[in-house]
Amino acid sequence: MITWCKRHPIQFMTLYLVFYLSFFTLLENNIVPVVILHCPLDDLIPFVKYAIIPYYLWFAWIVGTLFWQLYRAPKREFWRLCLPLFAGMTIALMICAIVPNGVNLRPAAIPGNDIFARLVRGLWSADTSTNVCPSIHVFNSLTLDFAFQRSSLLTGRRGRAVRWGAHLLDVAVILSTMLLKQHSVIDVVCGMVLAVTVDRAAAAVETHLVRRPAPLSGAKPAHPALERE
Repeated sequence: MITWCKRHPIQFMTLYLVFYLSFFTLLENNIVPVVILHCPLDDLIPFVKYAIIPYYLWFAWIVGTLFWQLYRAPKREFWRLCLPLFAGMTIALMICAIVPNGVNLRPAAIPGNDIFARLVRGLWSADTSTNVCPSIHVFNSLTLDFAFQRSSLLTGRRGRAVRWGAHLLDVAVILSTMLLKQHSVIDVVCGMVLAVTVDRAAAAVETHLVRRPAPLSGAKPAHPALERE
């Protein structure tokens, strides 16, 4: 199974997407929140409909980064992003299944009928205020940012500019979750904790695999596609 995943990364990502969407839809349609999250800081954060821009950019950022890593980066860097990303998303869904949660922060109405207002209404109609903690938006944004900061492709002045761009997009997405009243500050903090925890666990596993001695004999050569560095 591991060999198949290594040799068919696109199929692997597709299968996980089907699993994730099925799990998420199941929770959205069947889970009733038993914990409503709120803290005083939530009341100090205004609703800003323009935050829908970085909120939606998140989707393109995930897809773009995964395929950029797959086709341009060393394979180990792609898997170093892909596996922790998928593991953390699954953990977040499992937490929501075990402790059904939600928020009640959305304003009663969104003024105006401009493109931003319509996009927010569309988001709210498709994504309820349930299954919010830990925030997957926040978890994914930080995990992607981590991948950009350690990428071997980003060197020199241009690389530093891209790394800072990842930082800025990361911050914009995280702020958008609160400015759109999709998440409480509690969800954001929990998403950050999950991202750091999963990243450190992945780093520990990576270190263990690097230090593990290679077999002295009988080792089967790796597939050429897996050896591109």
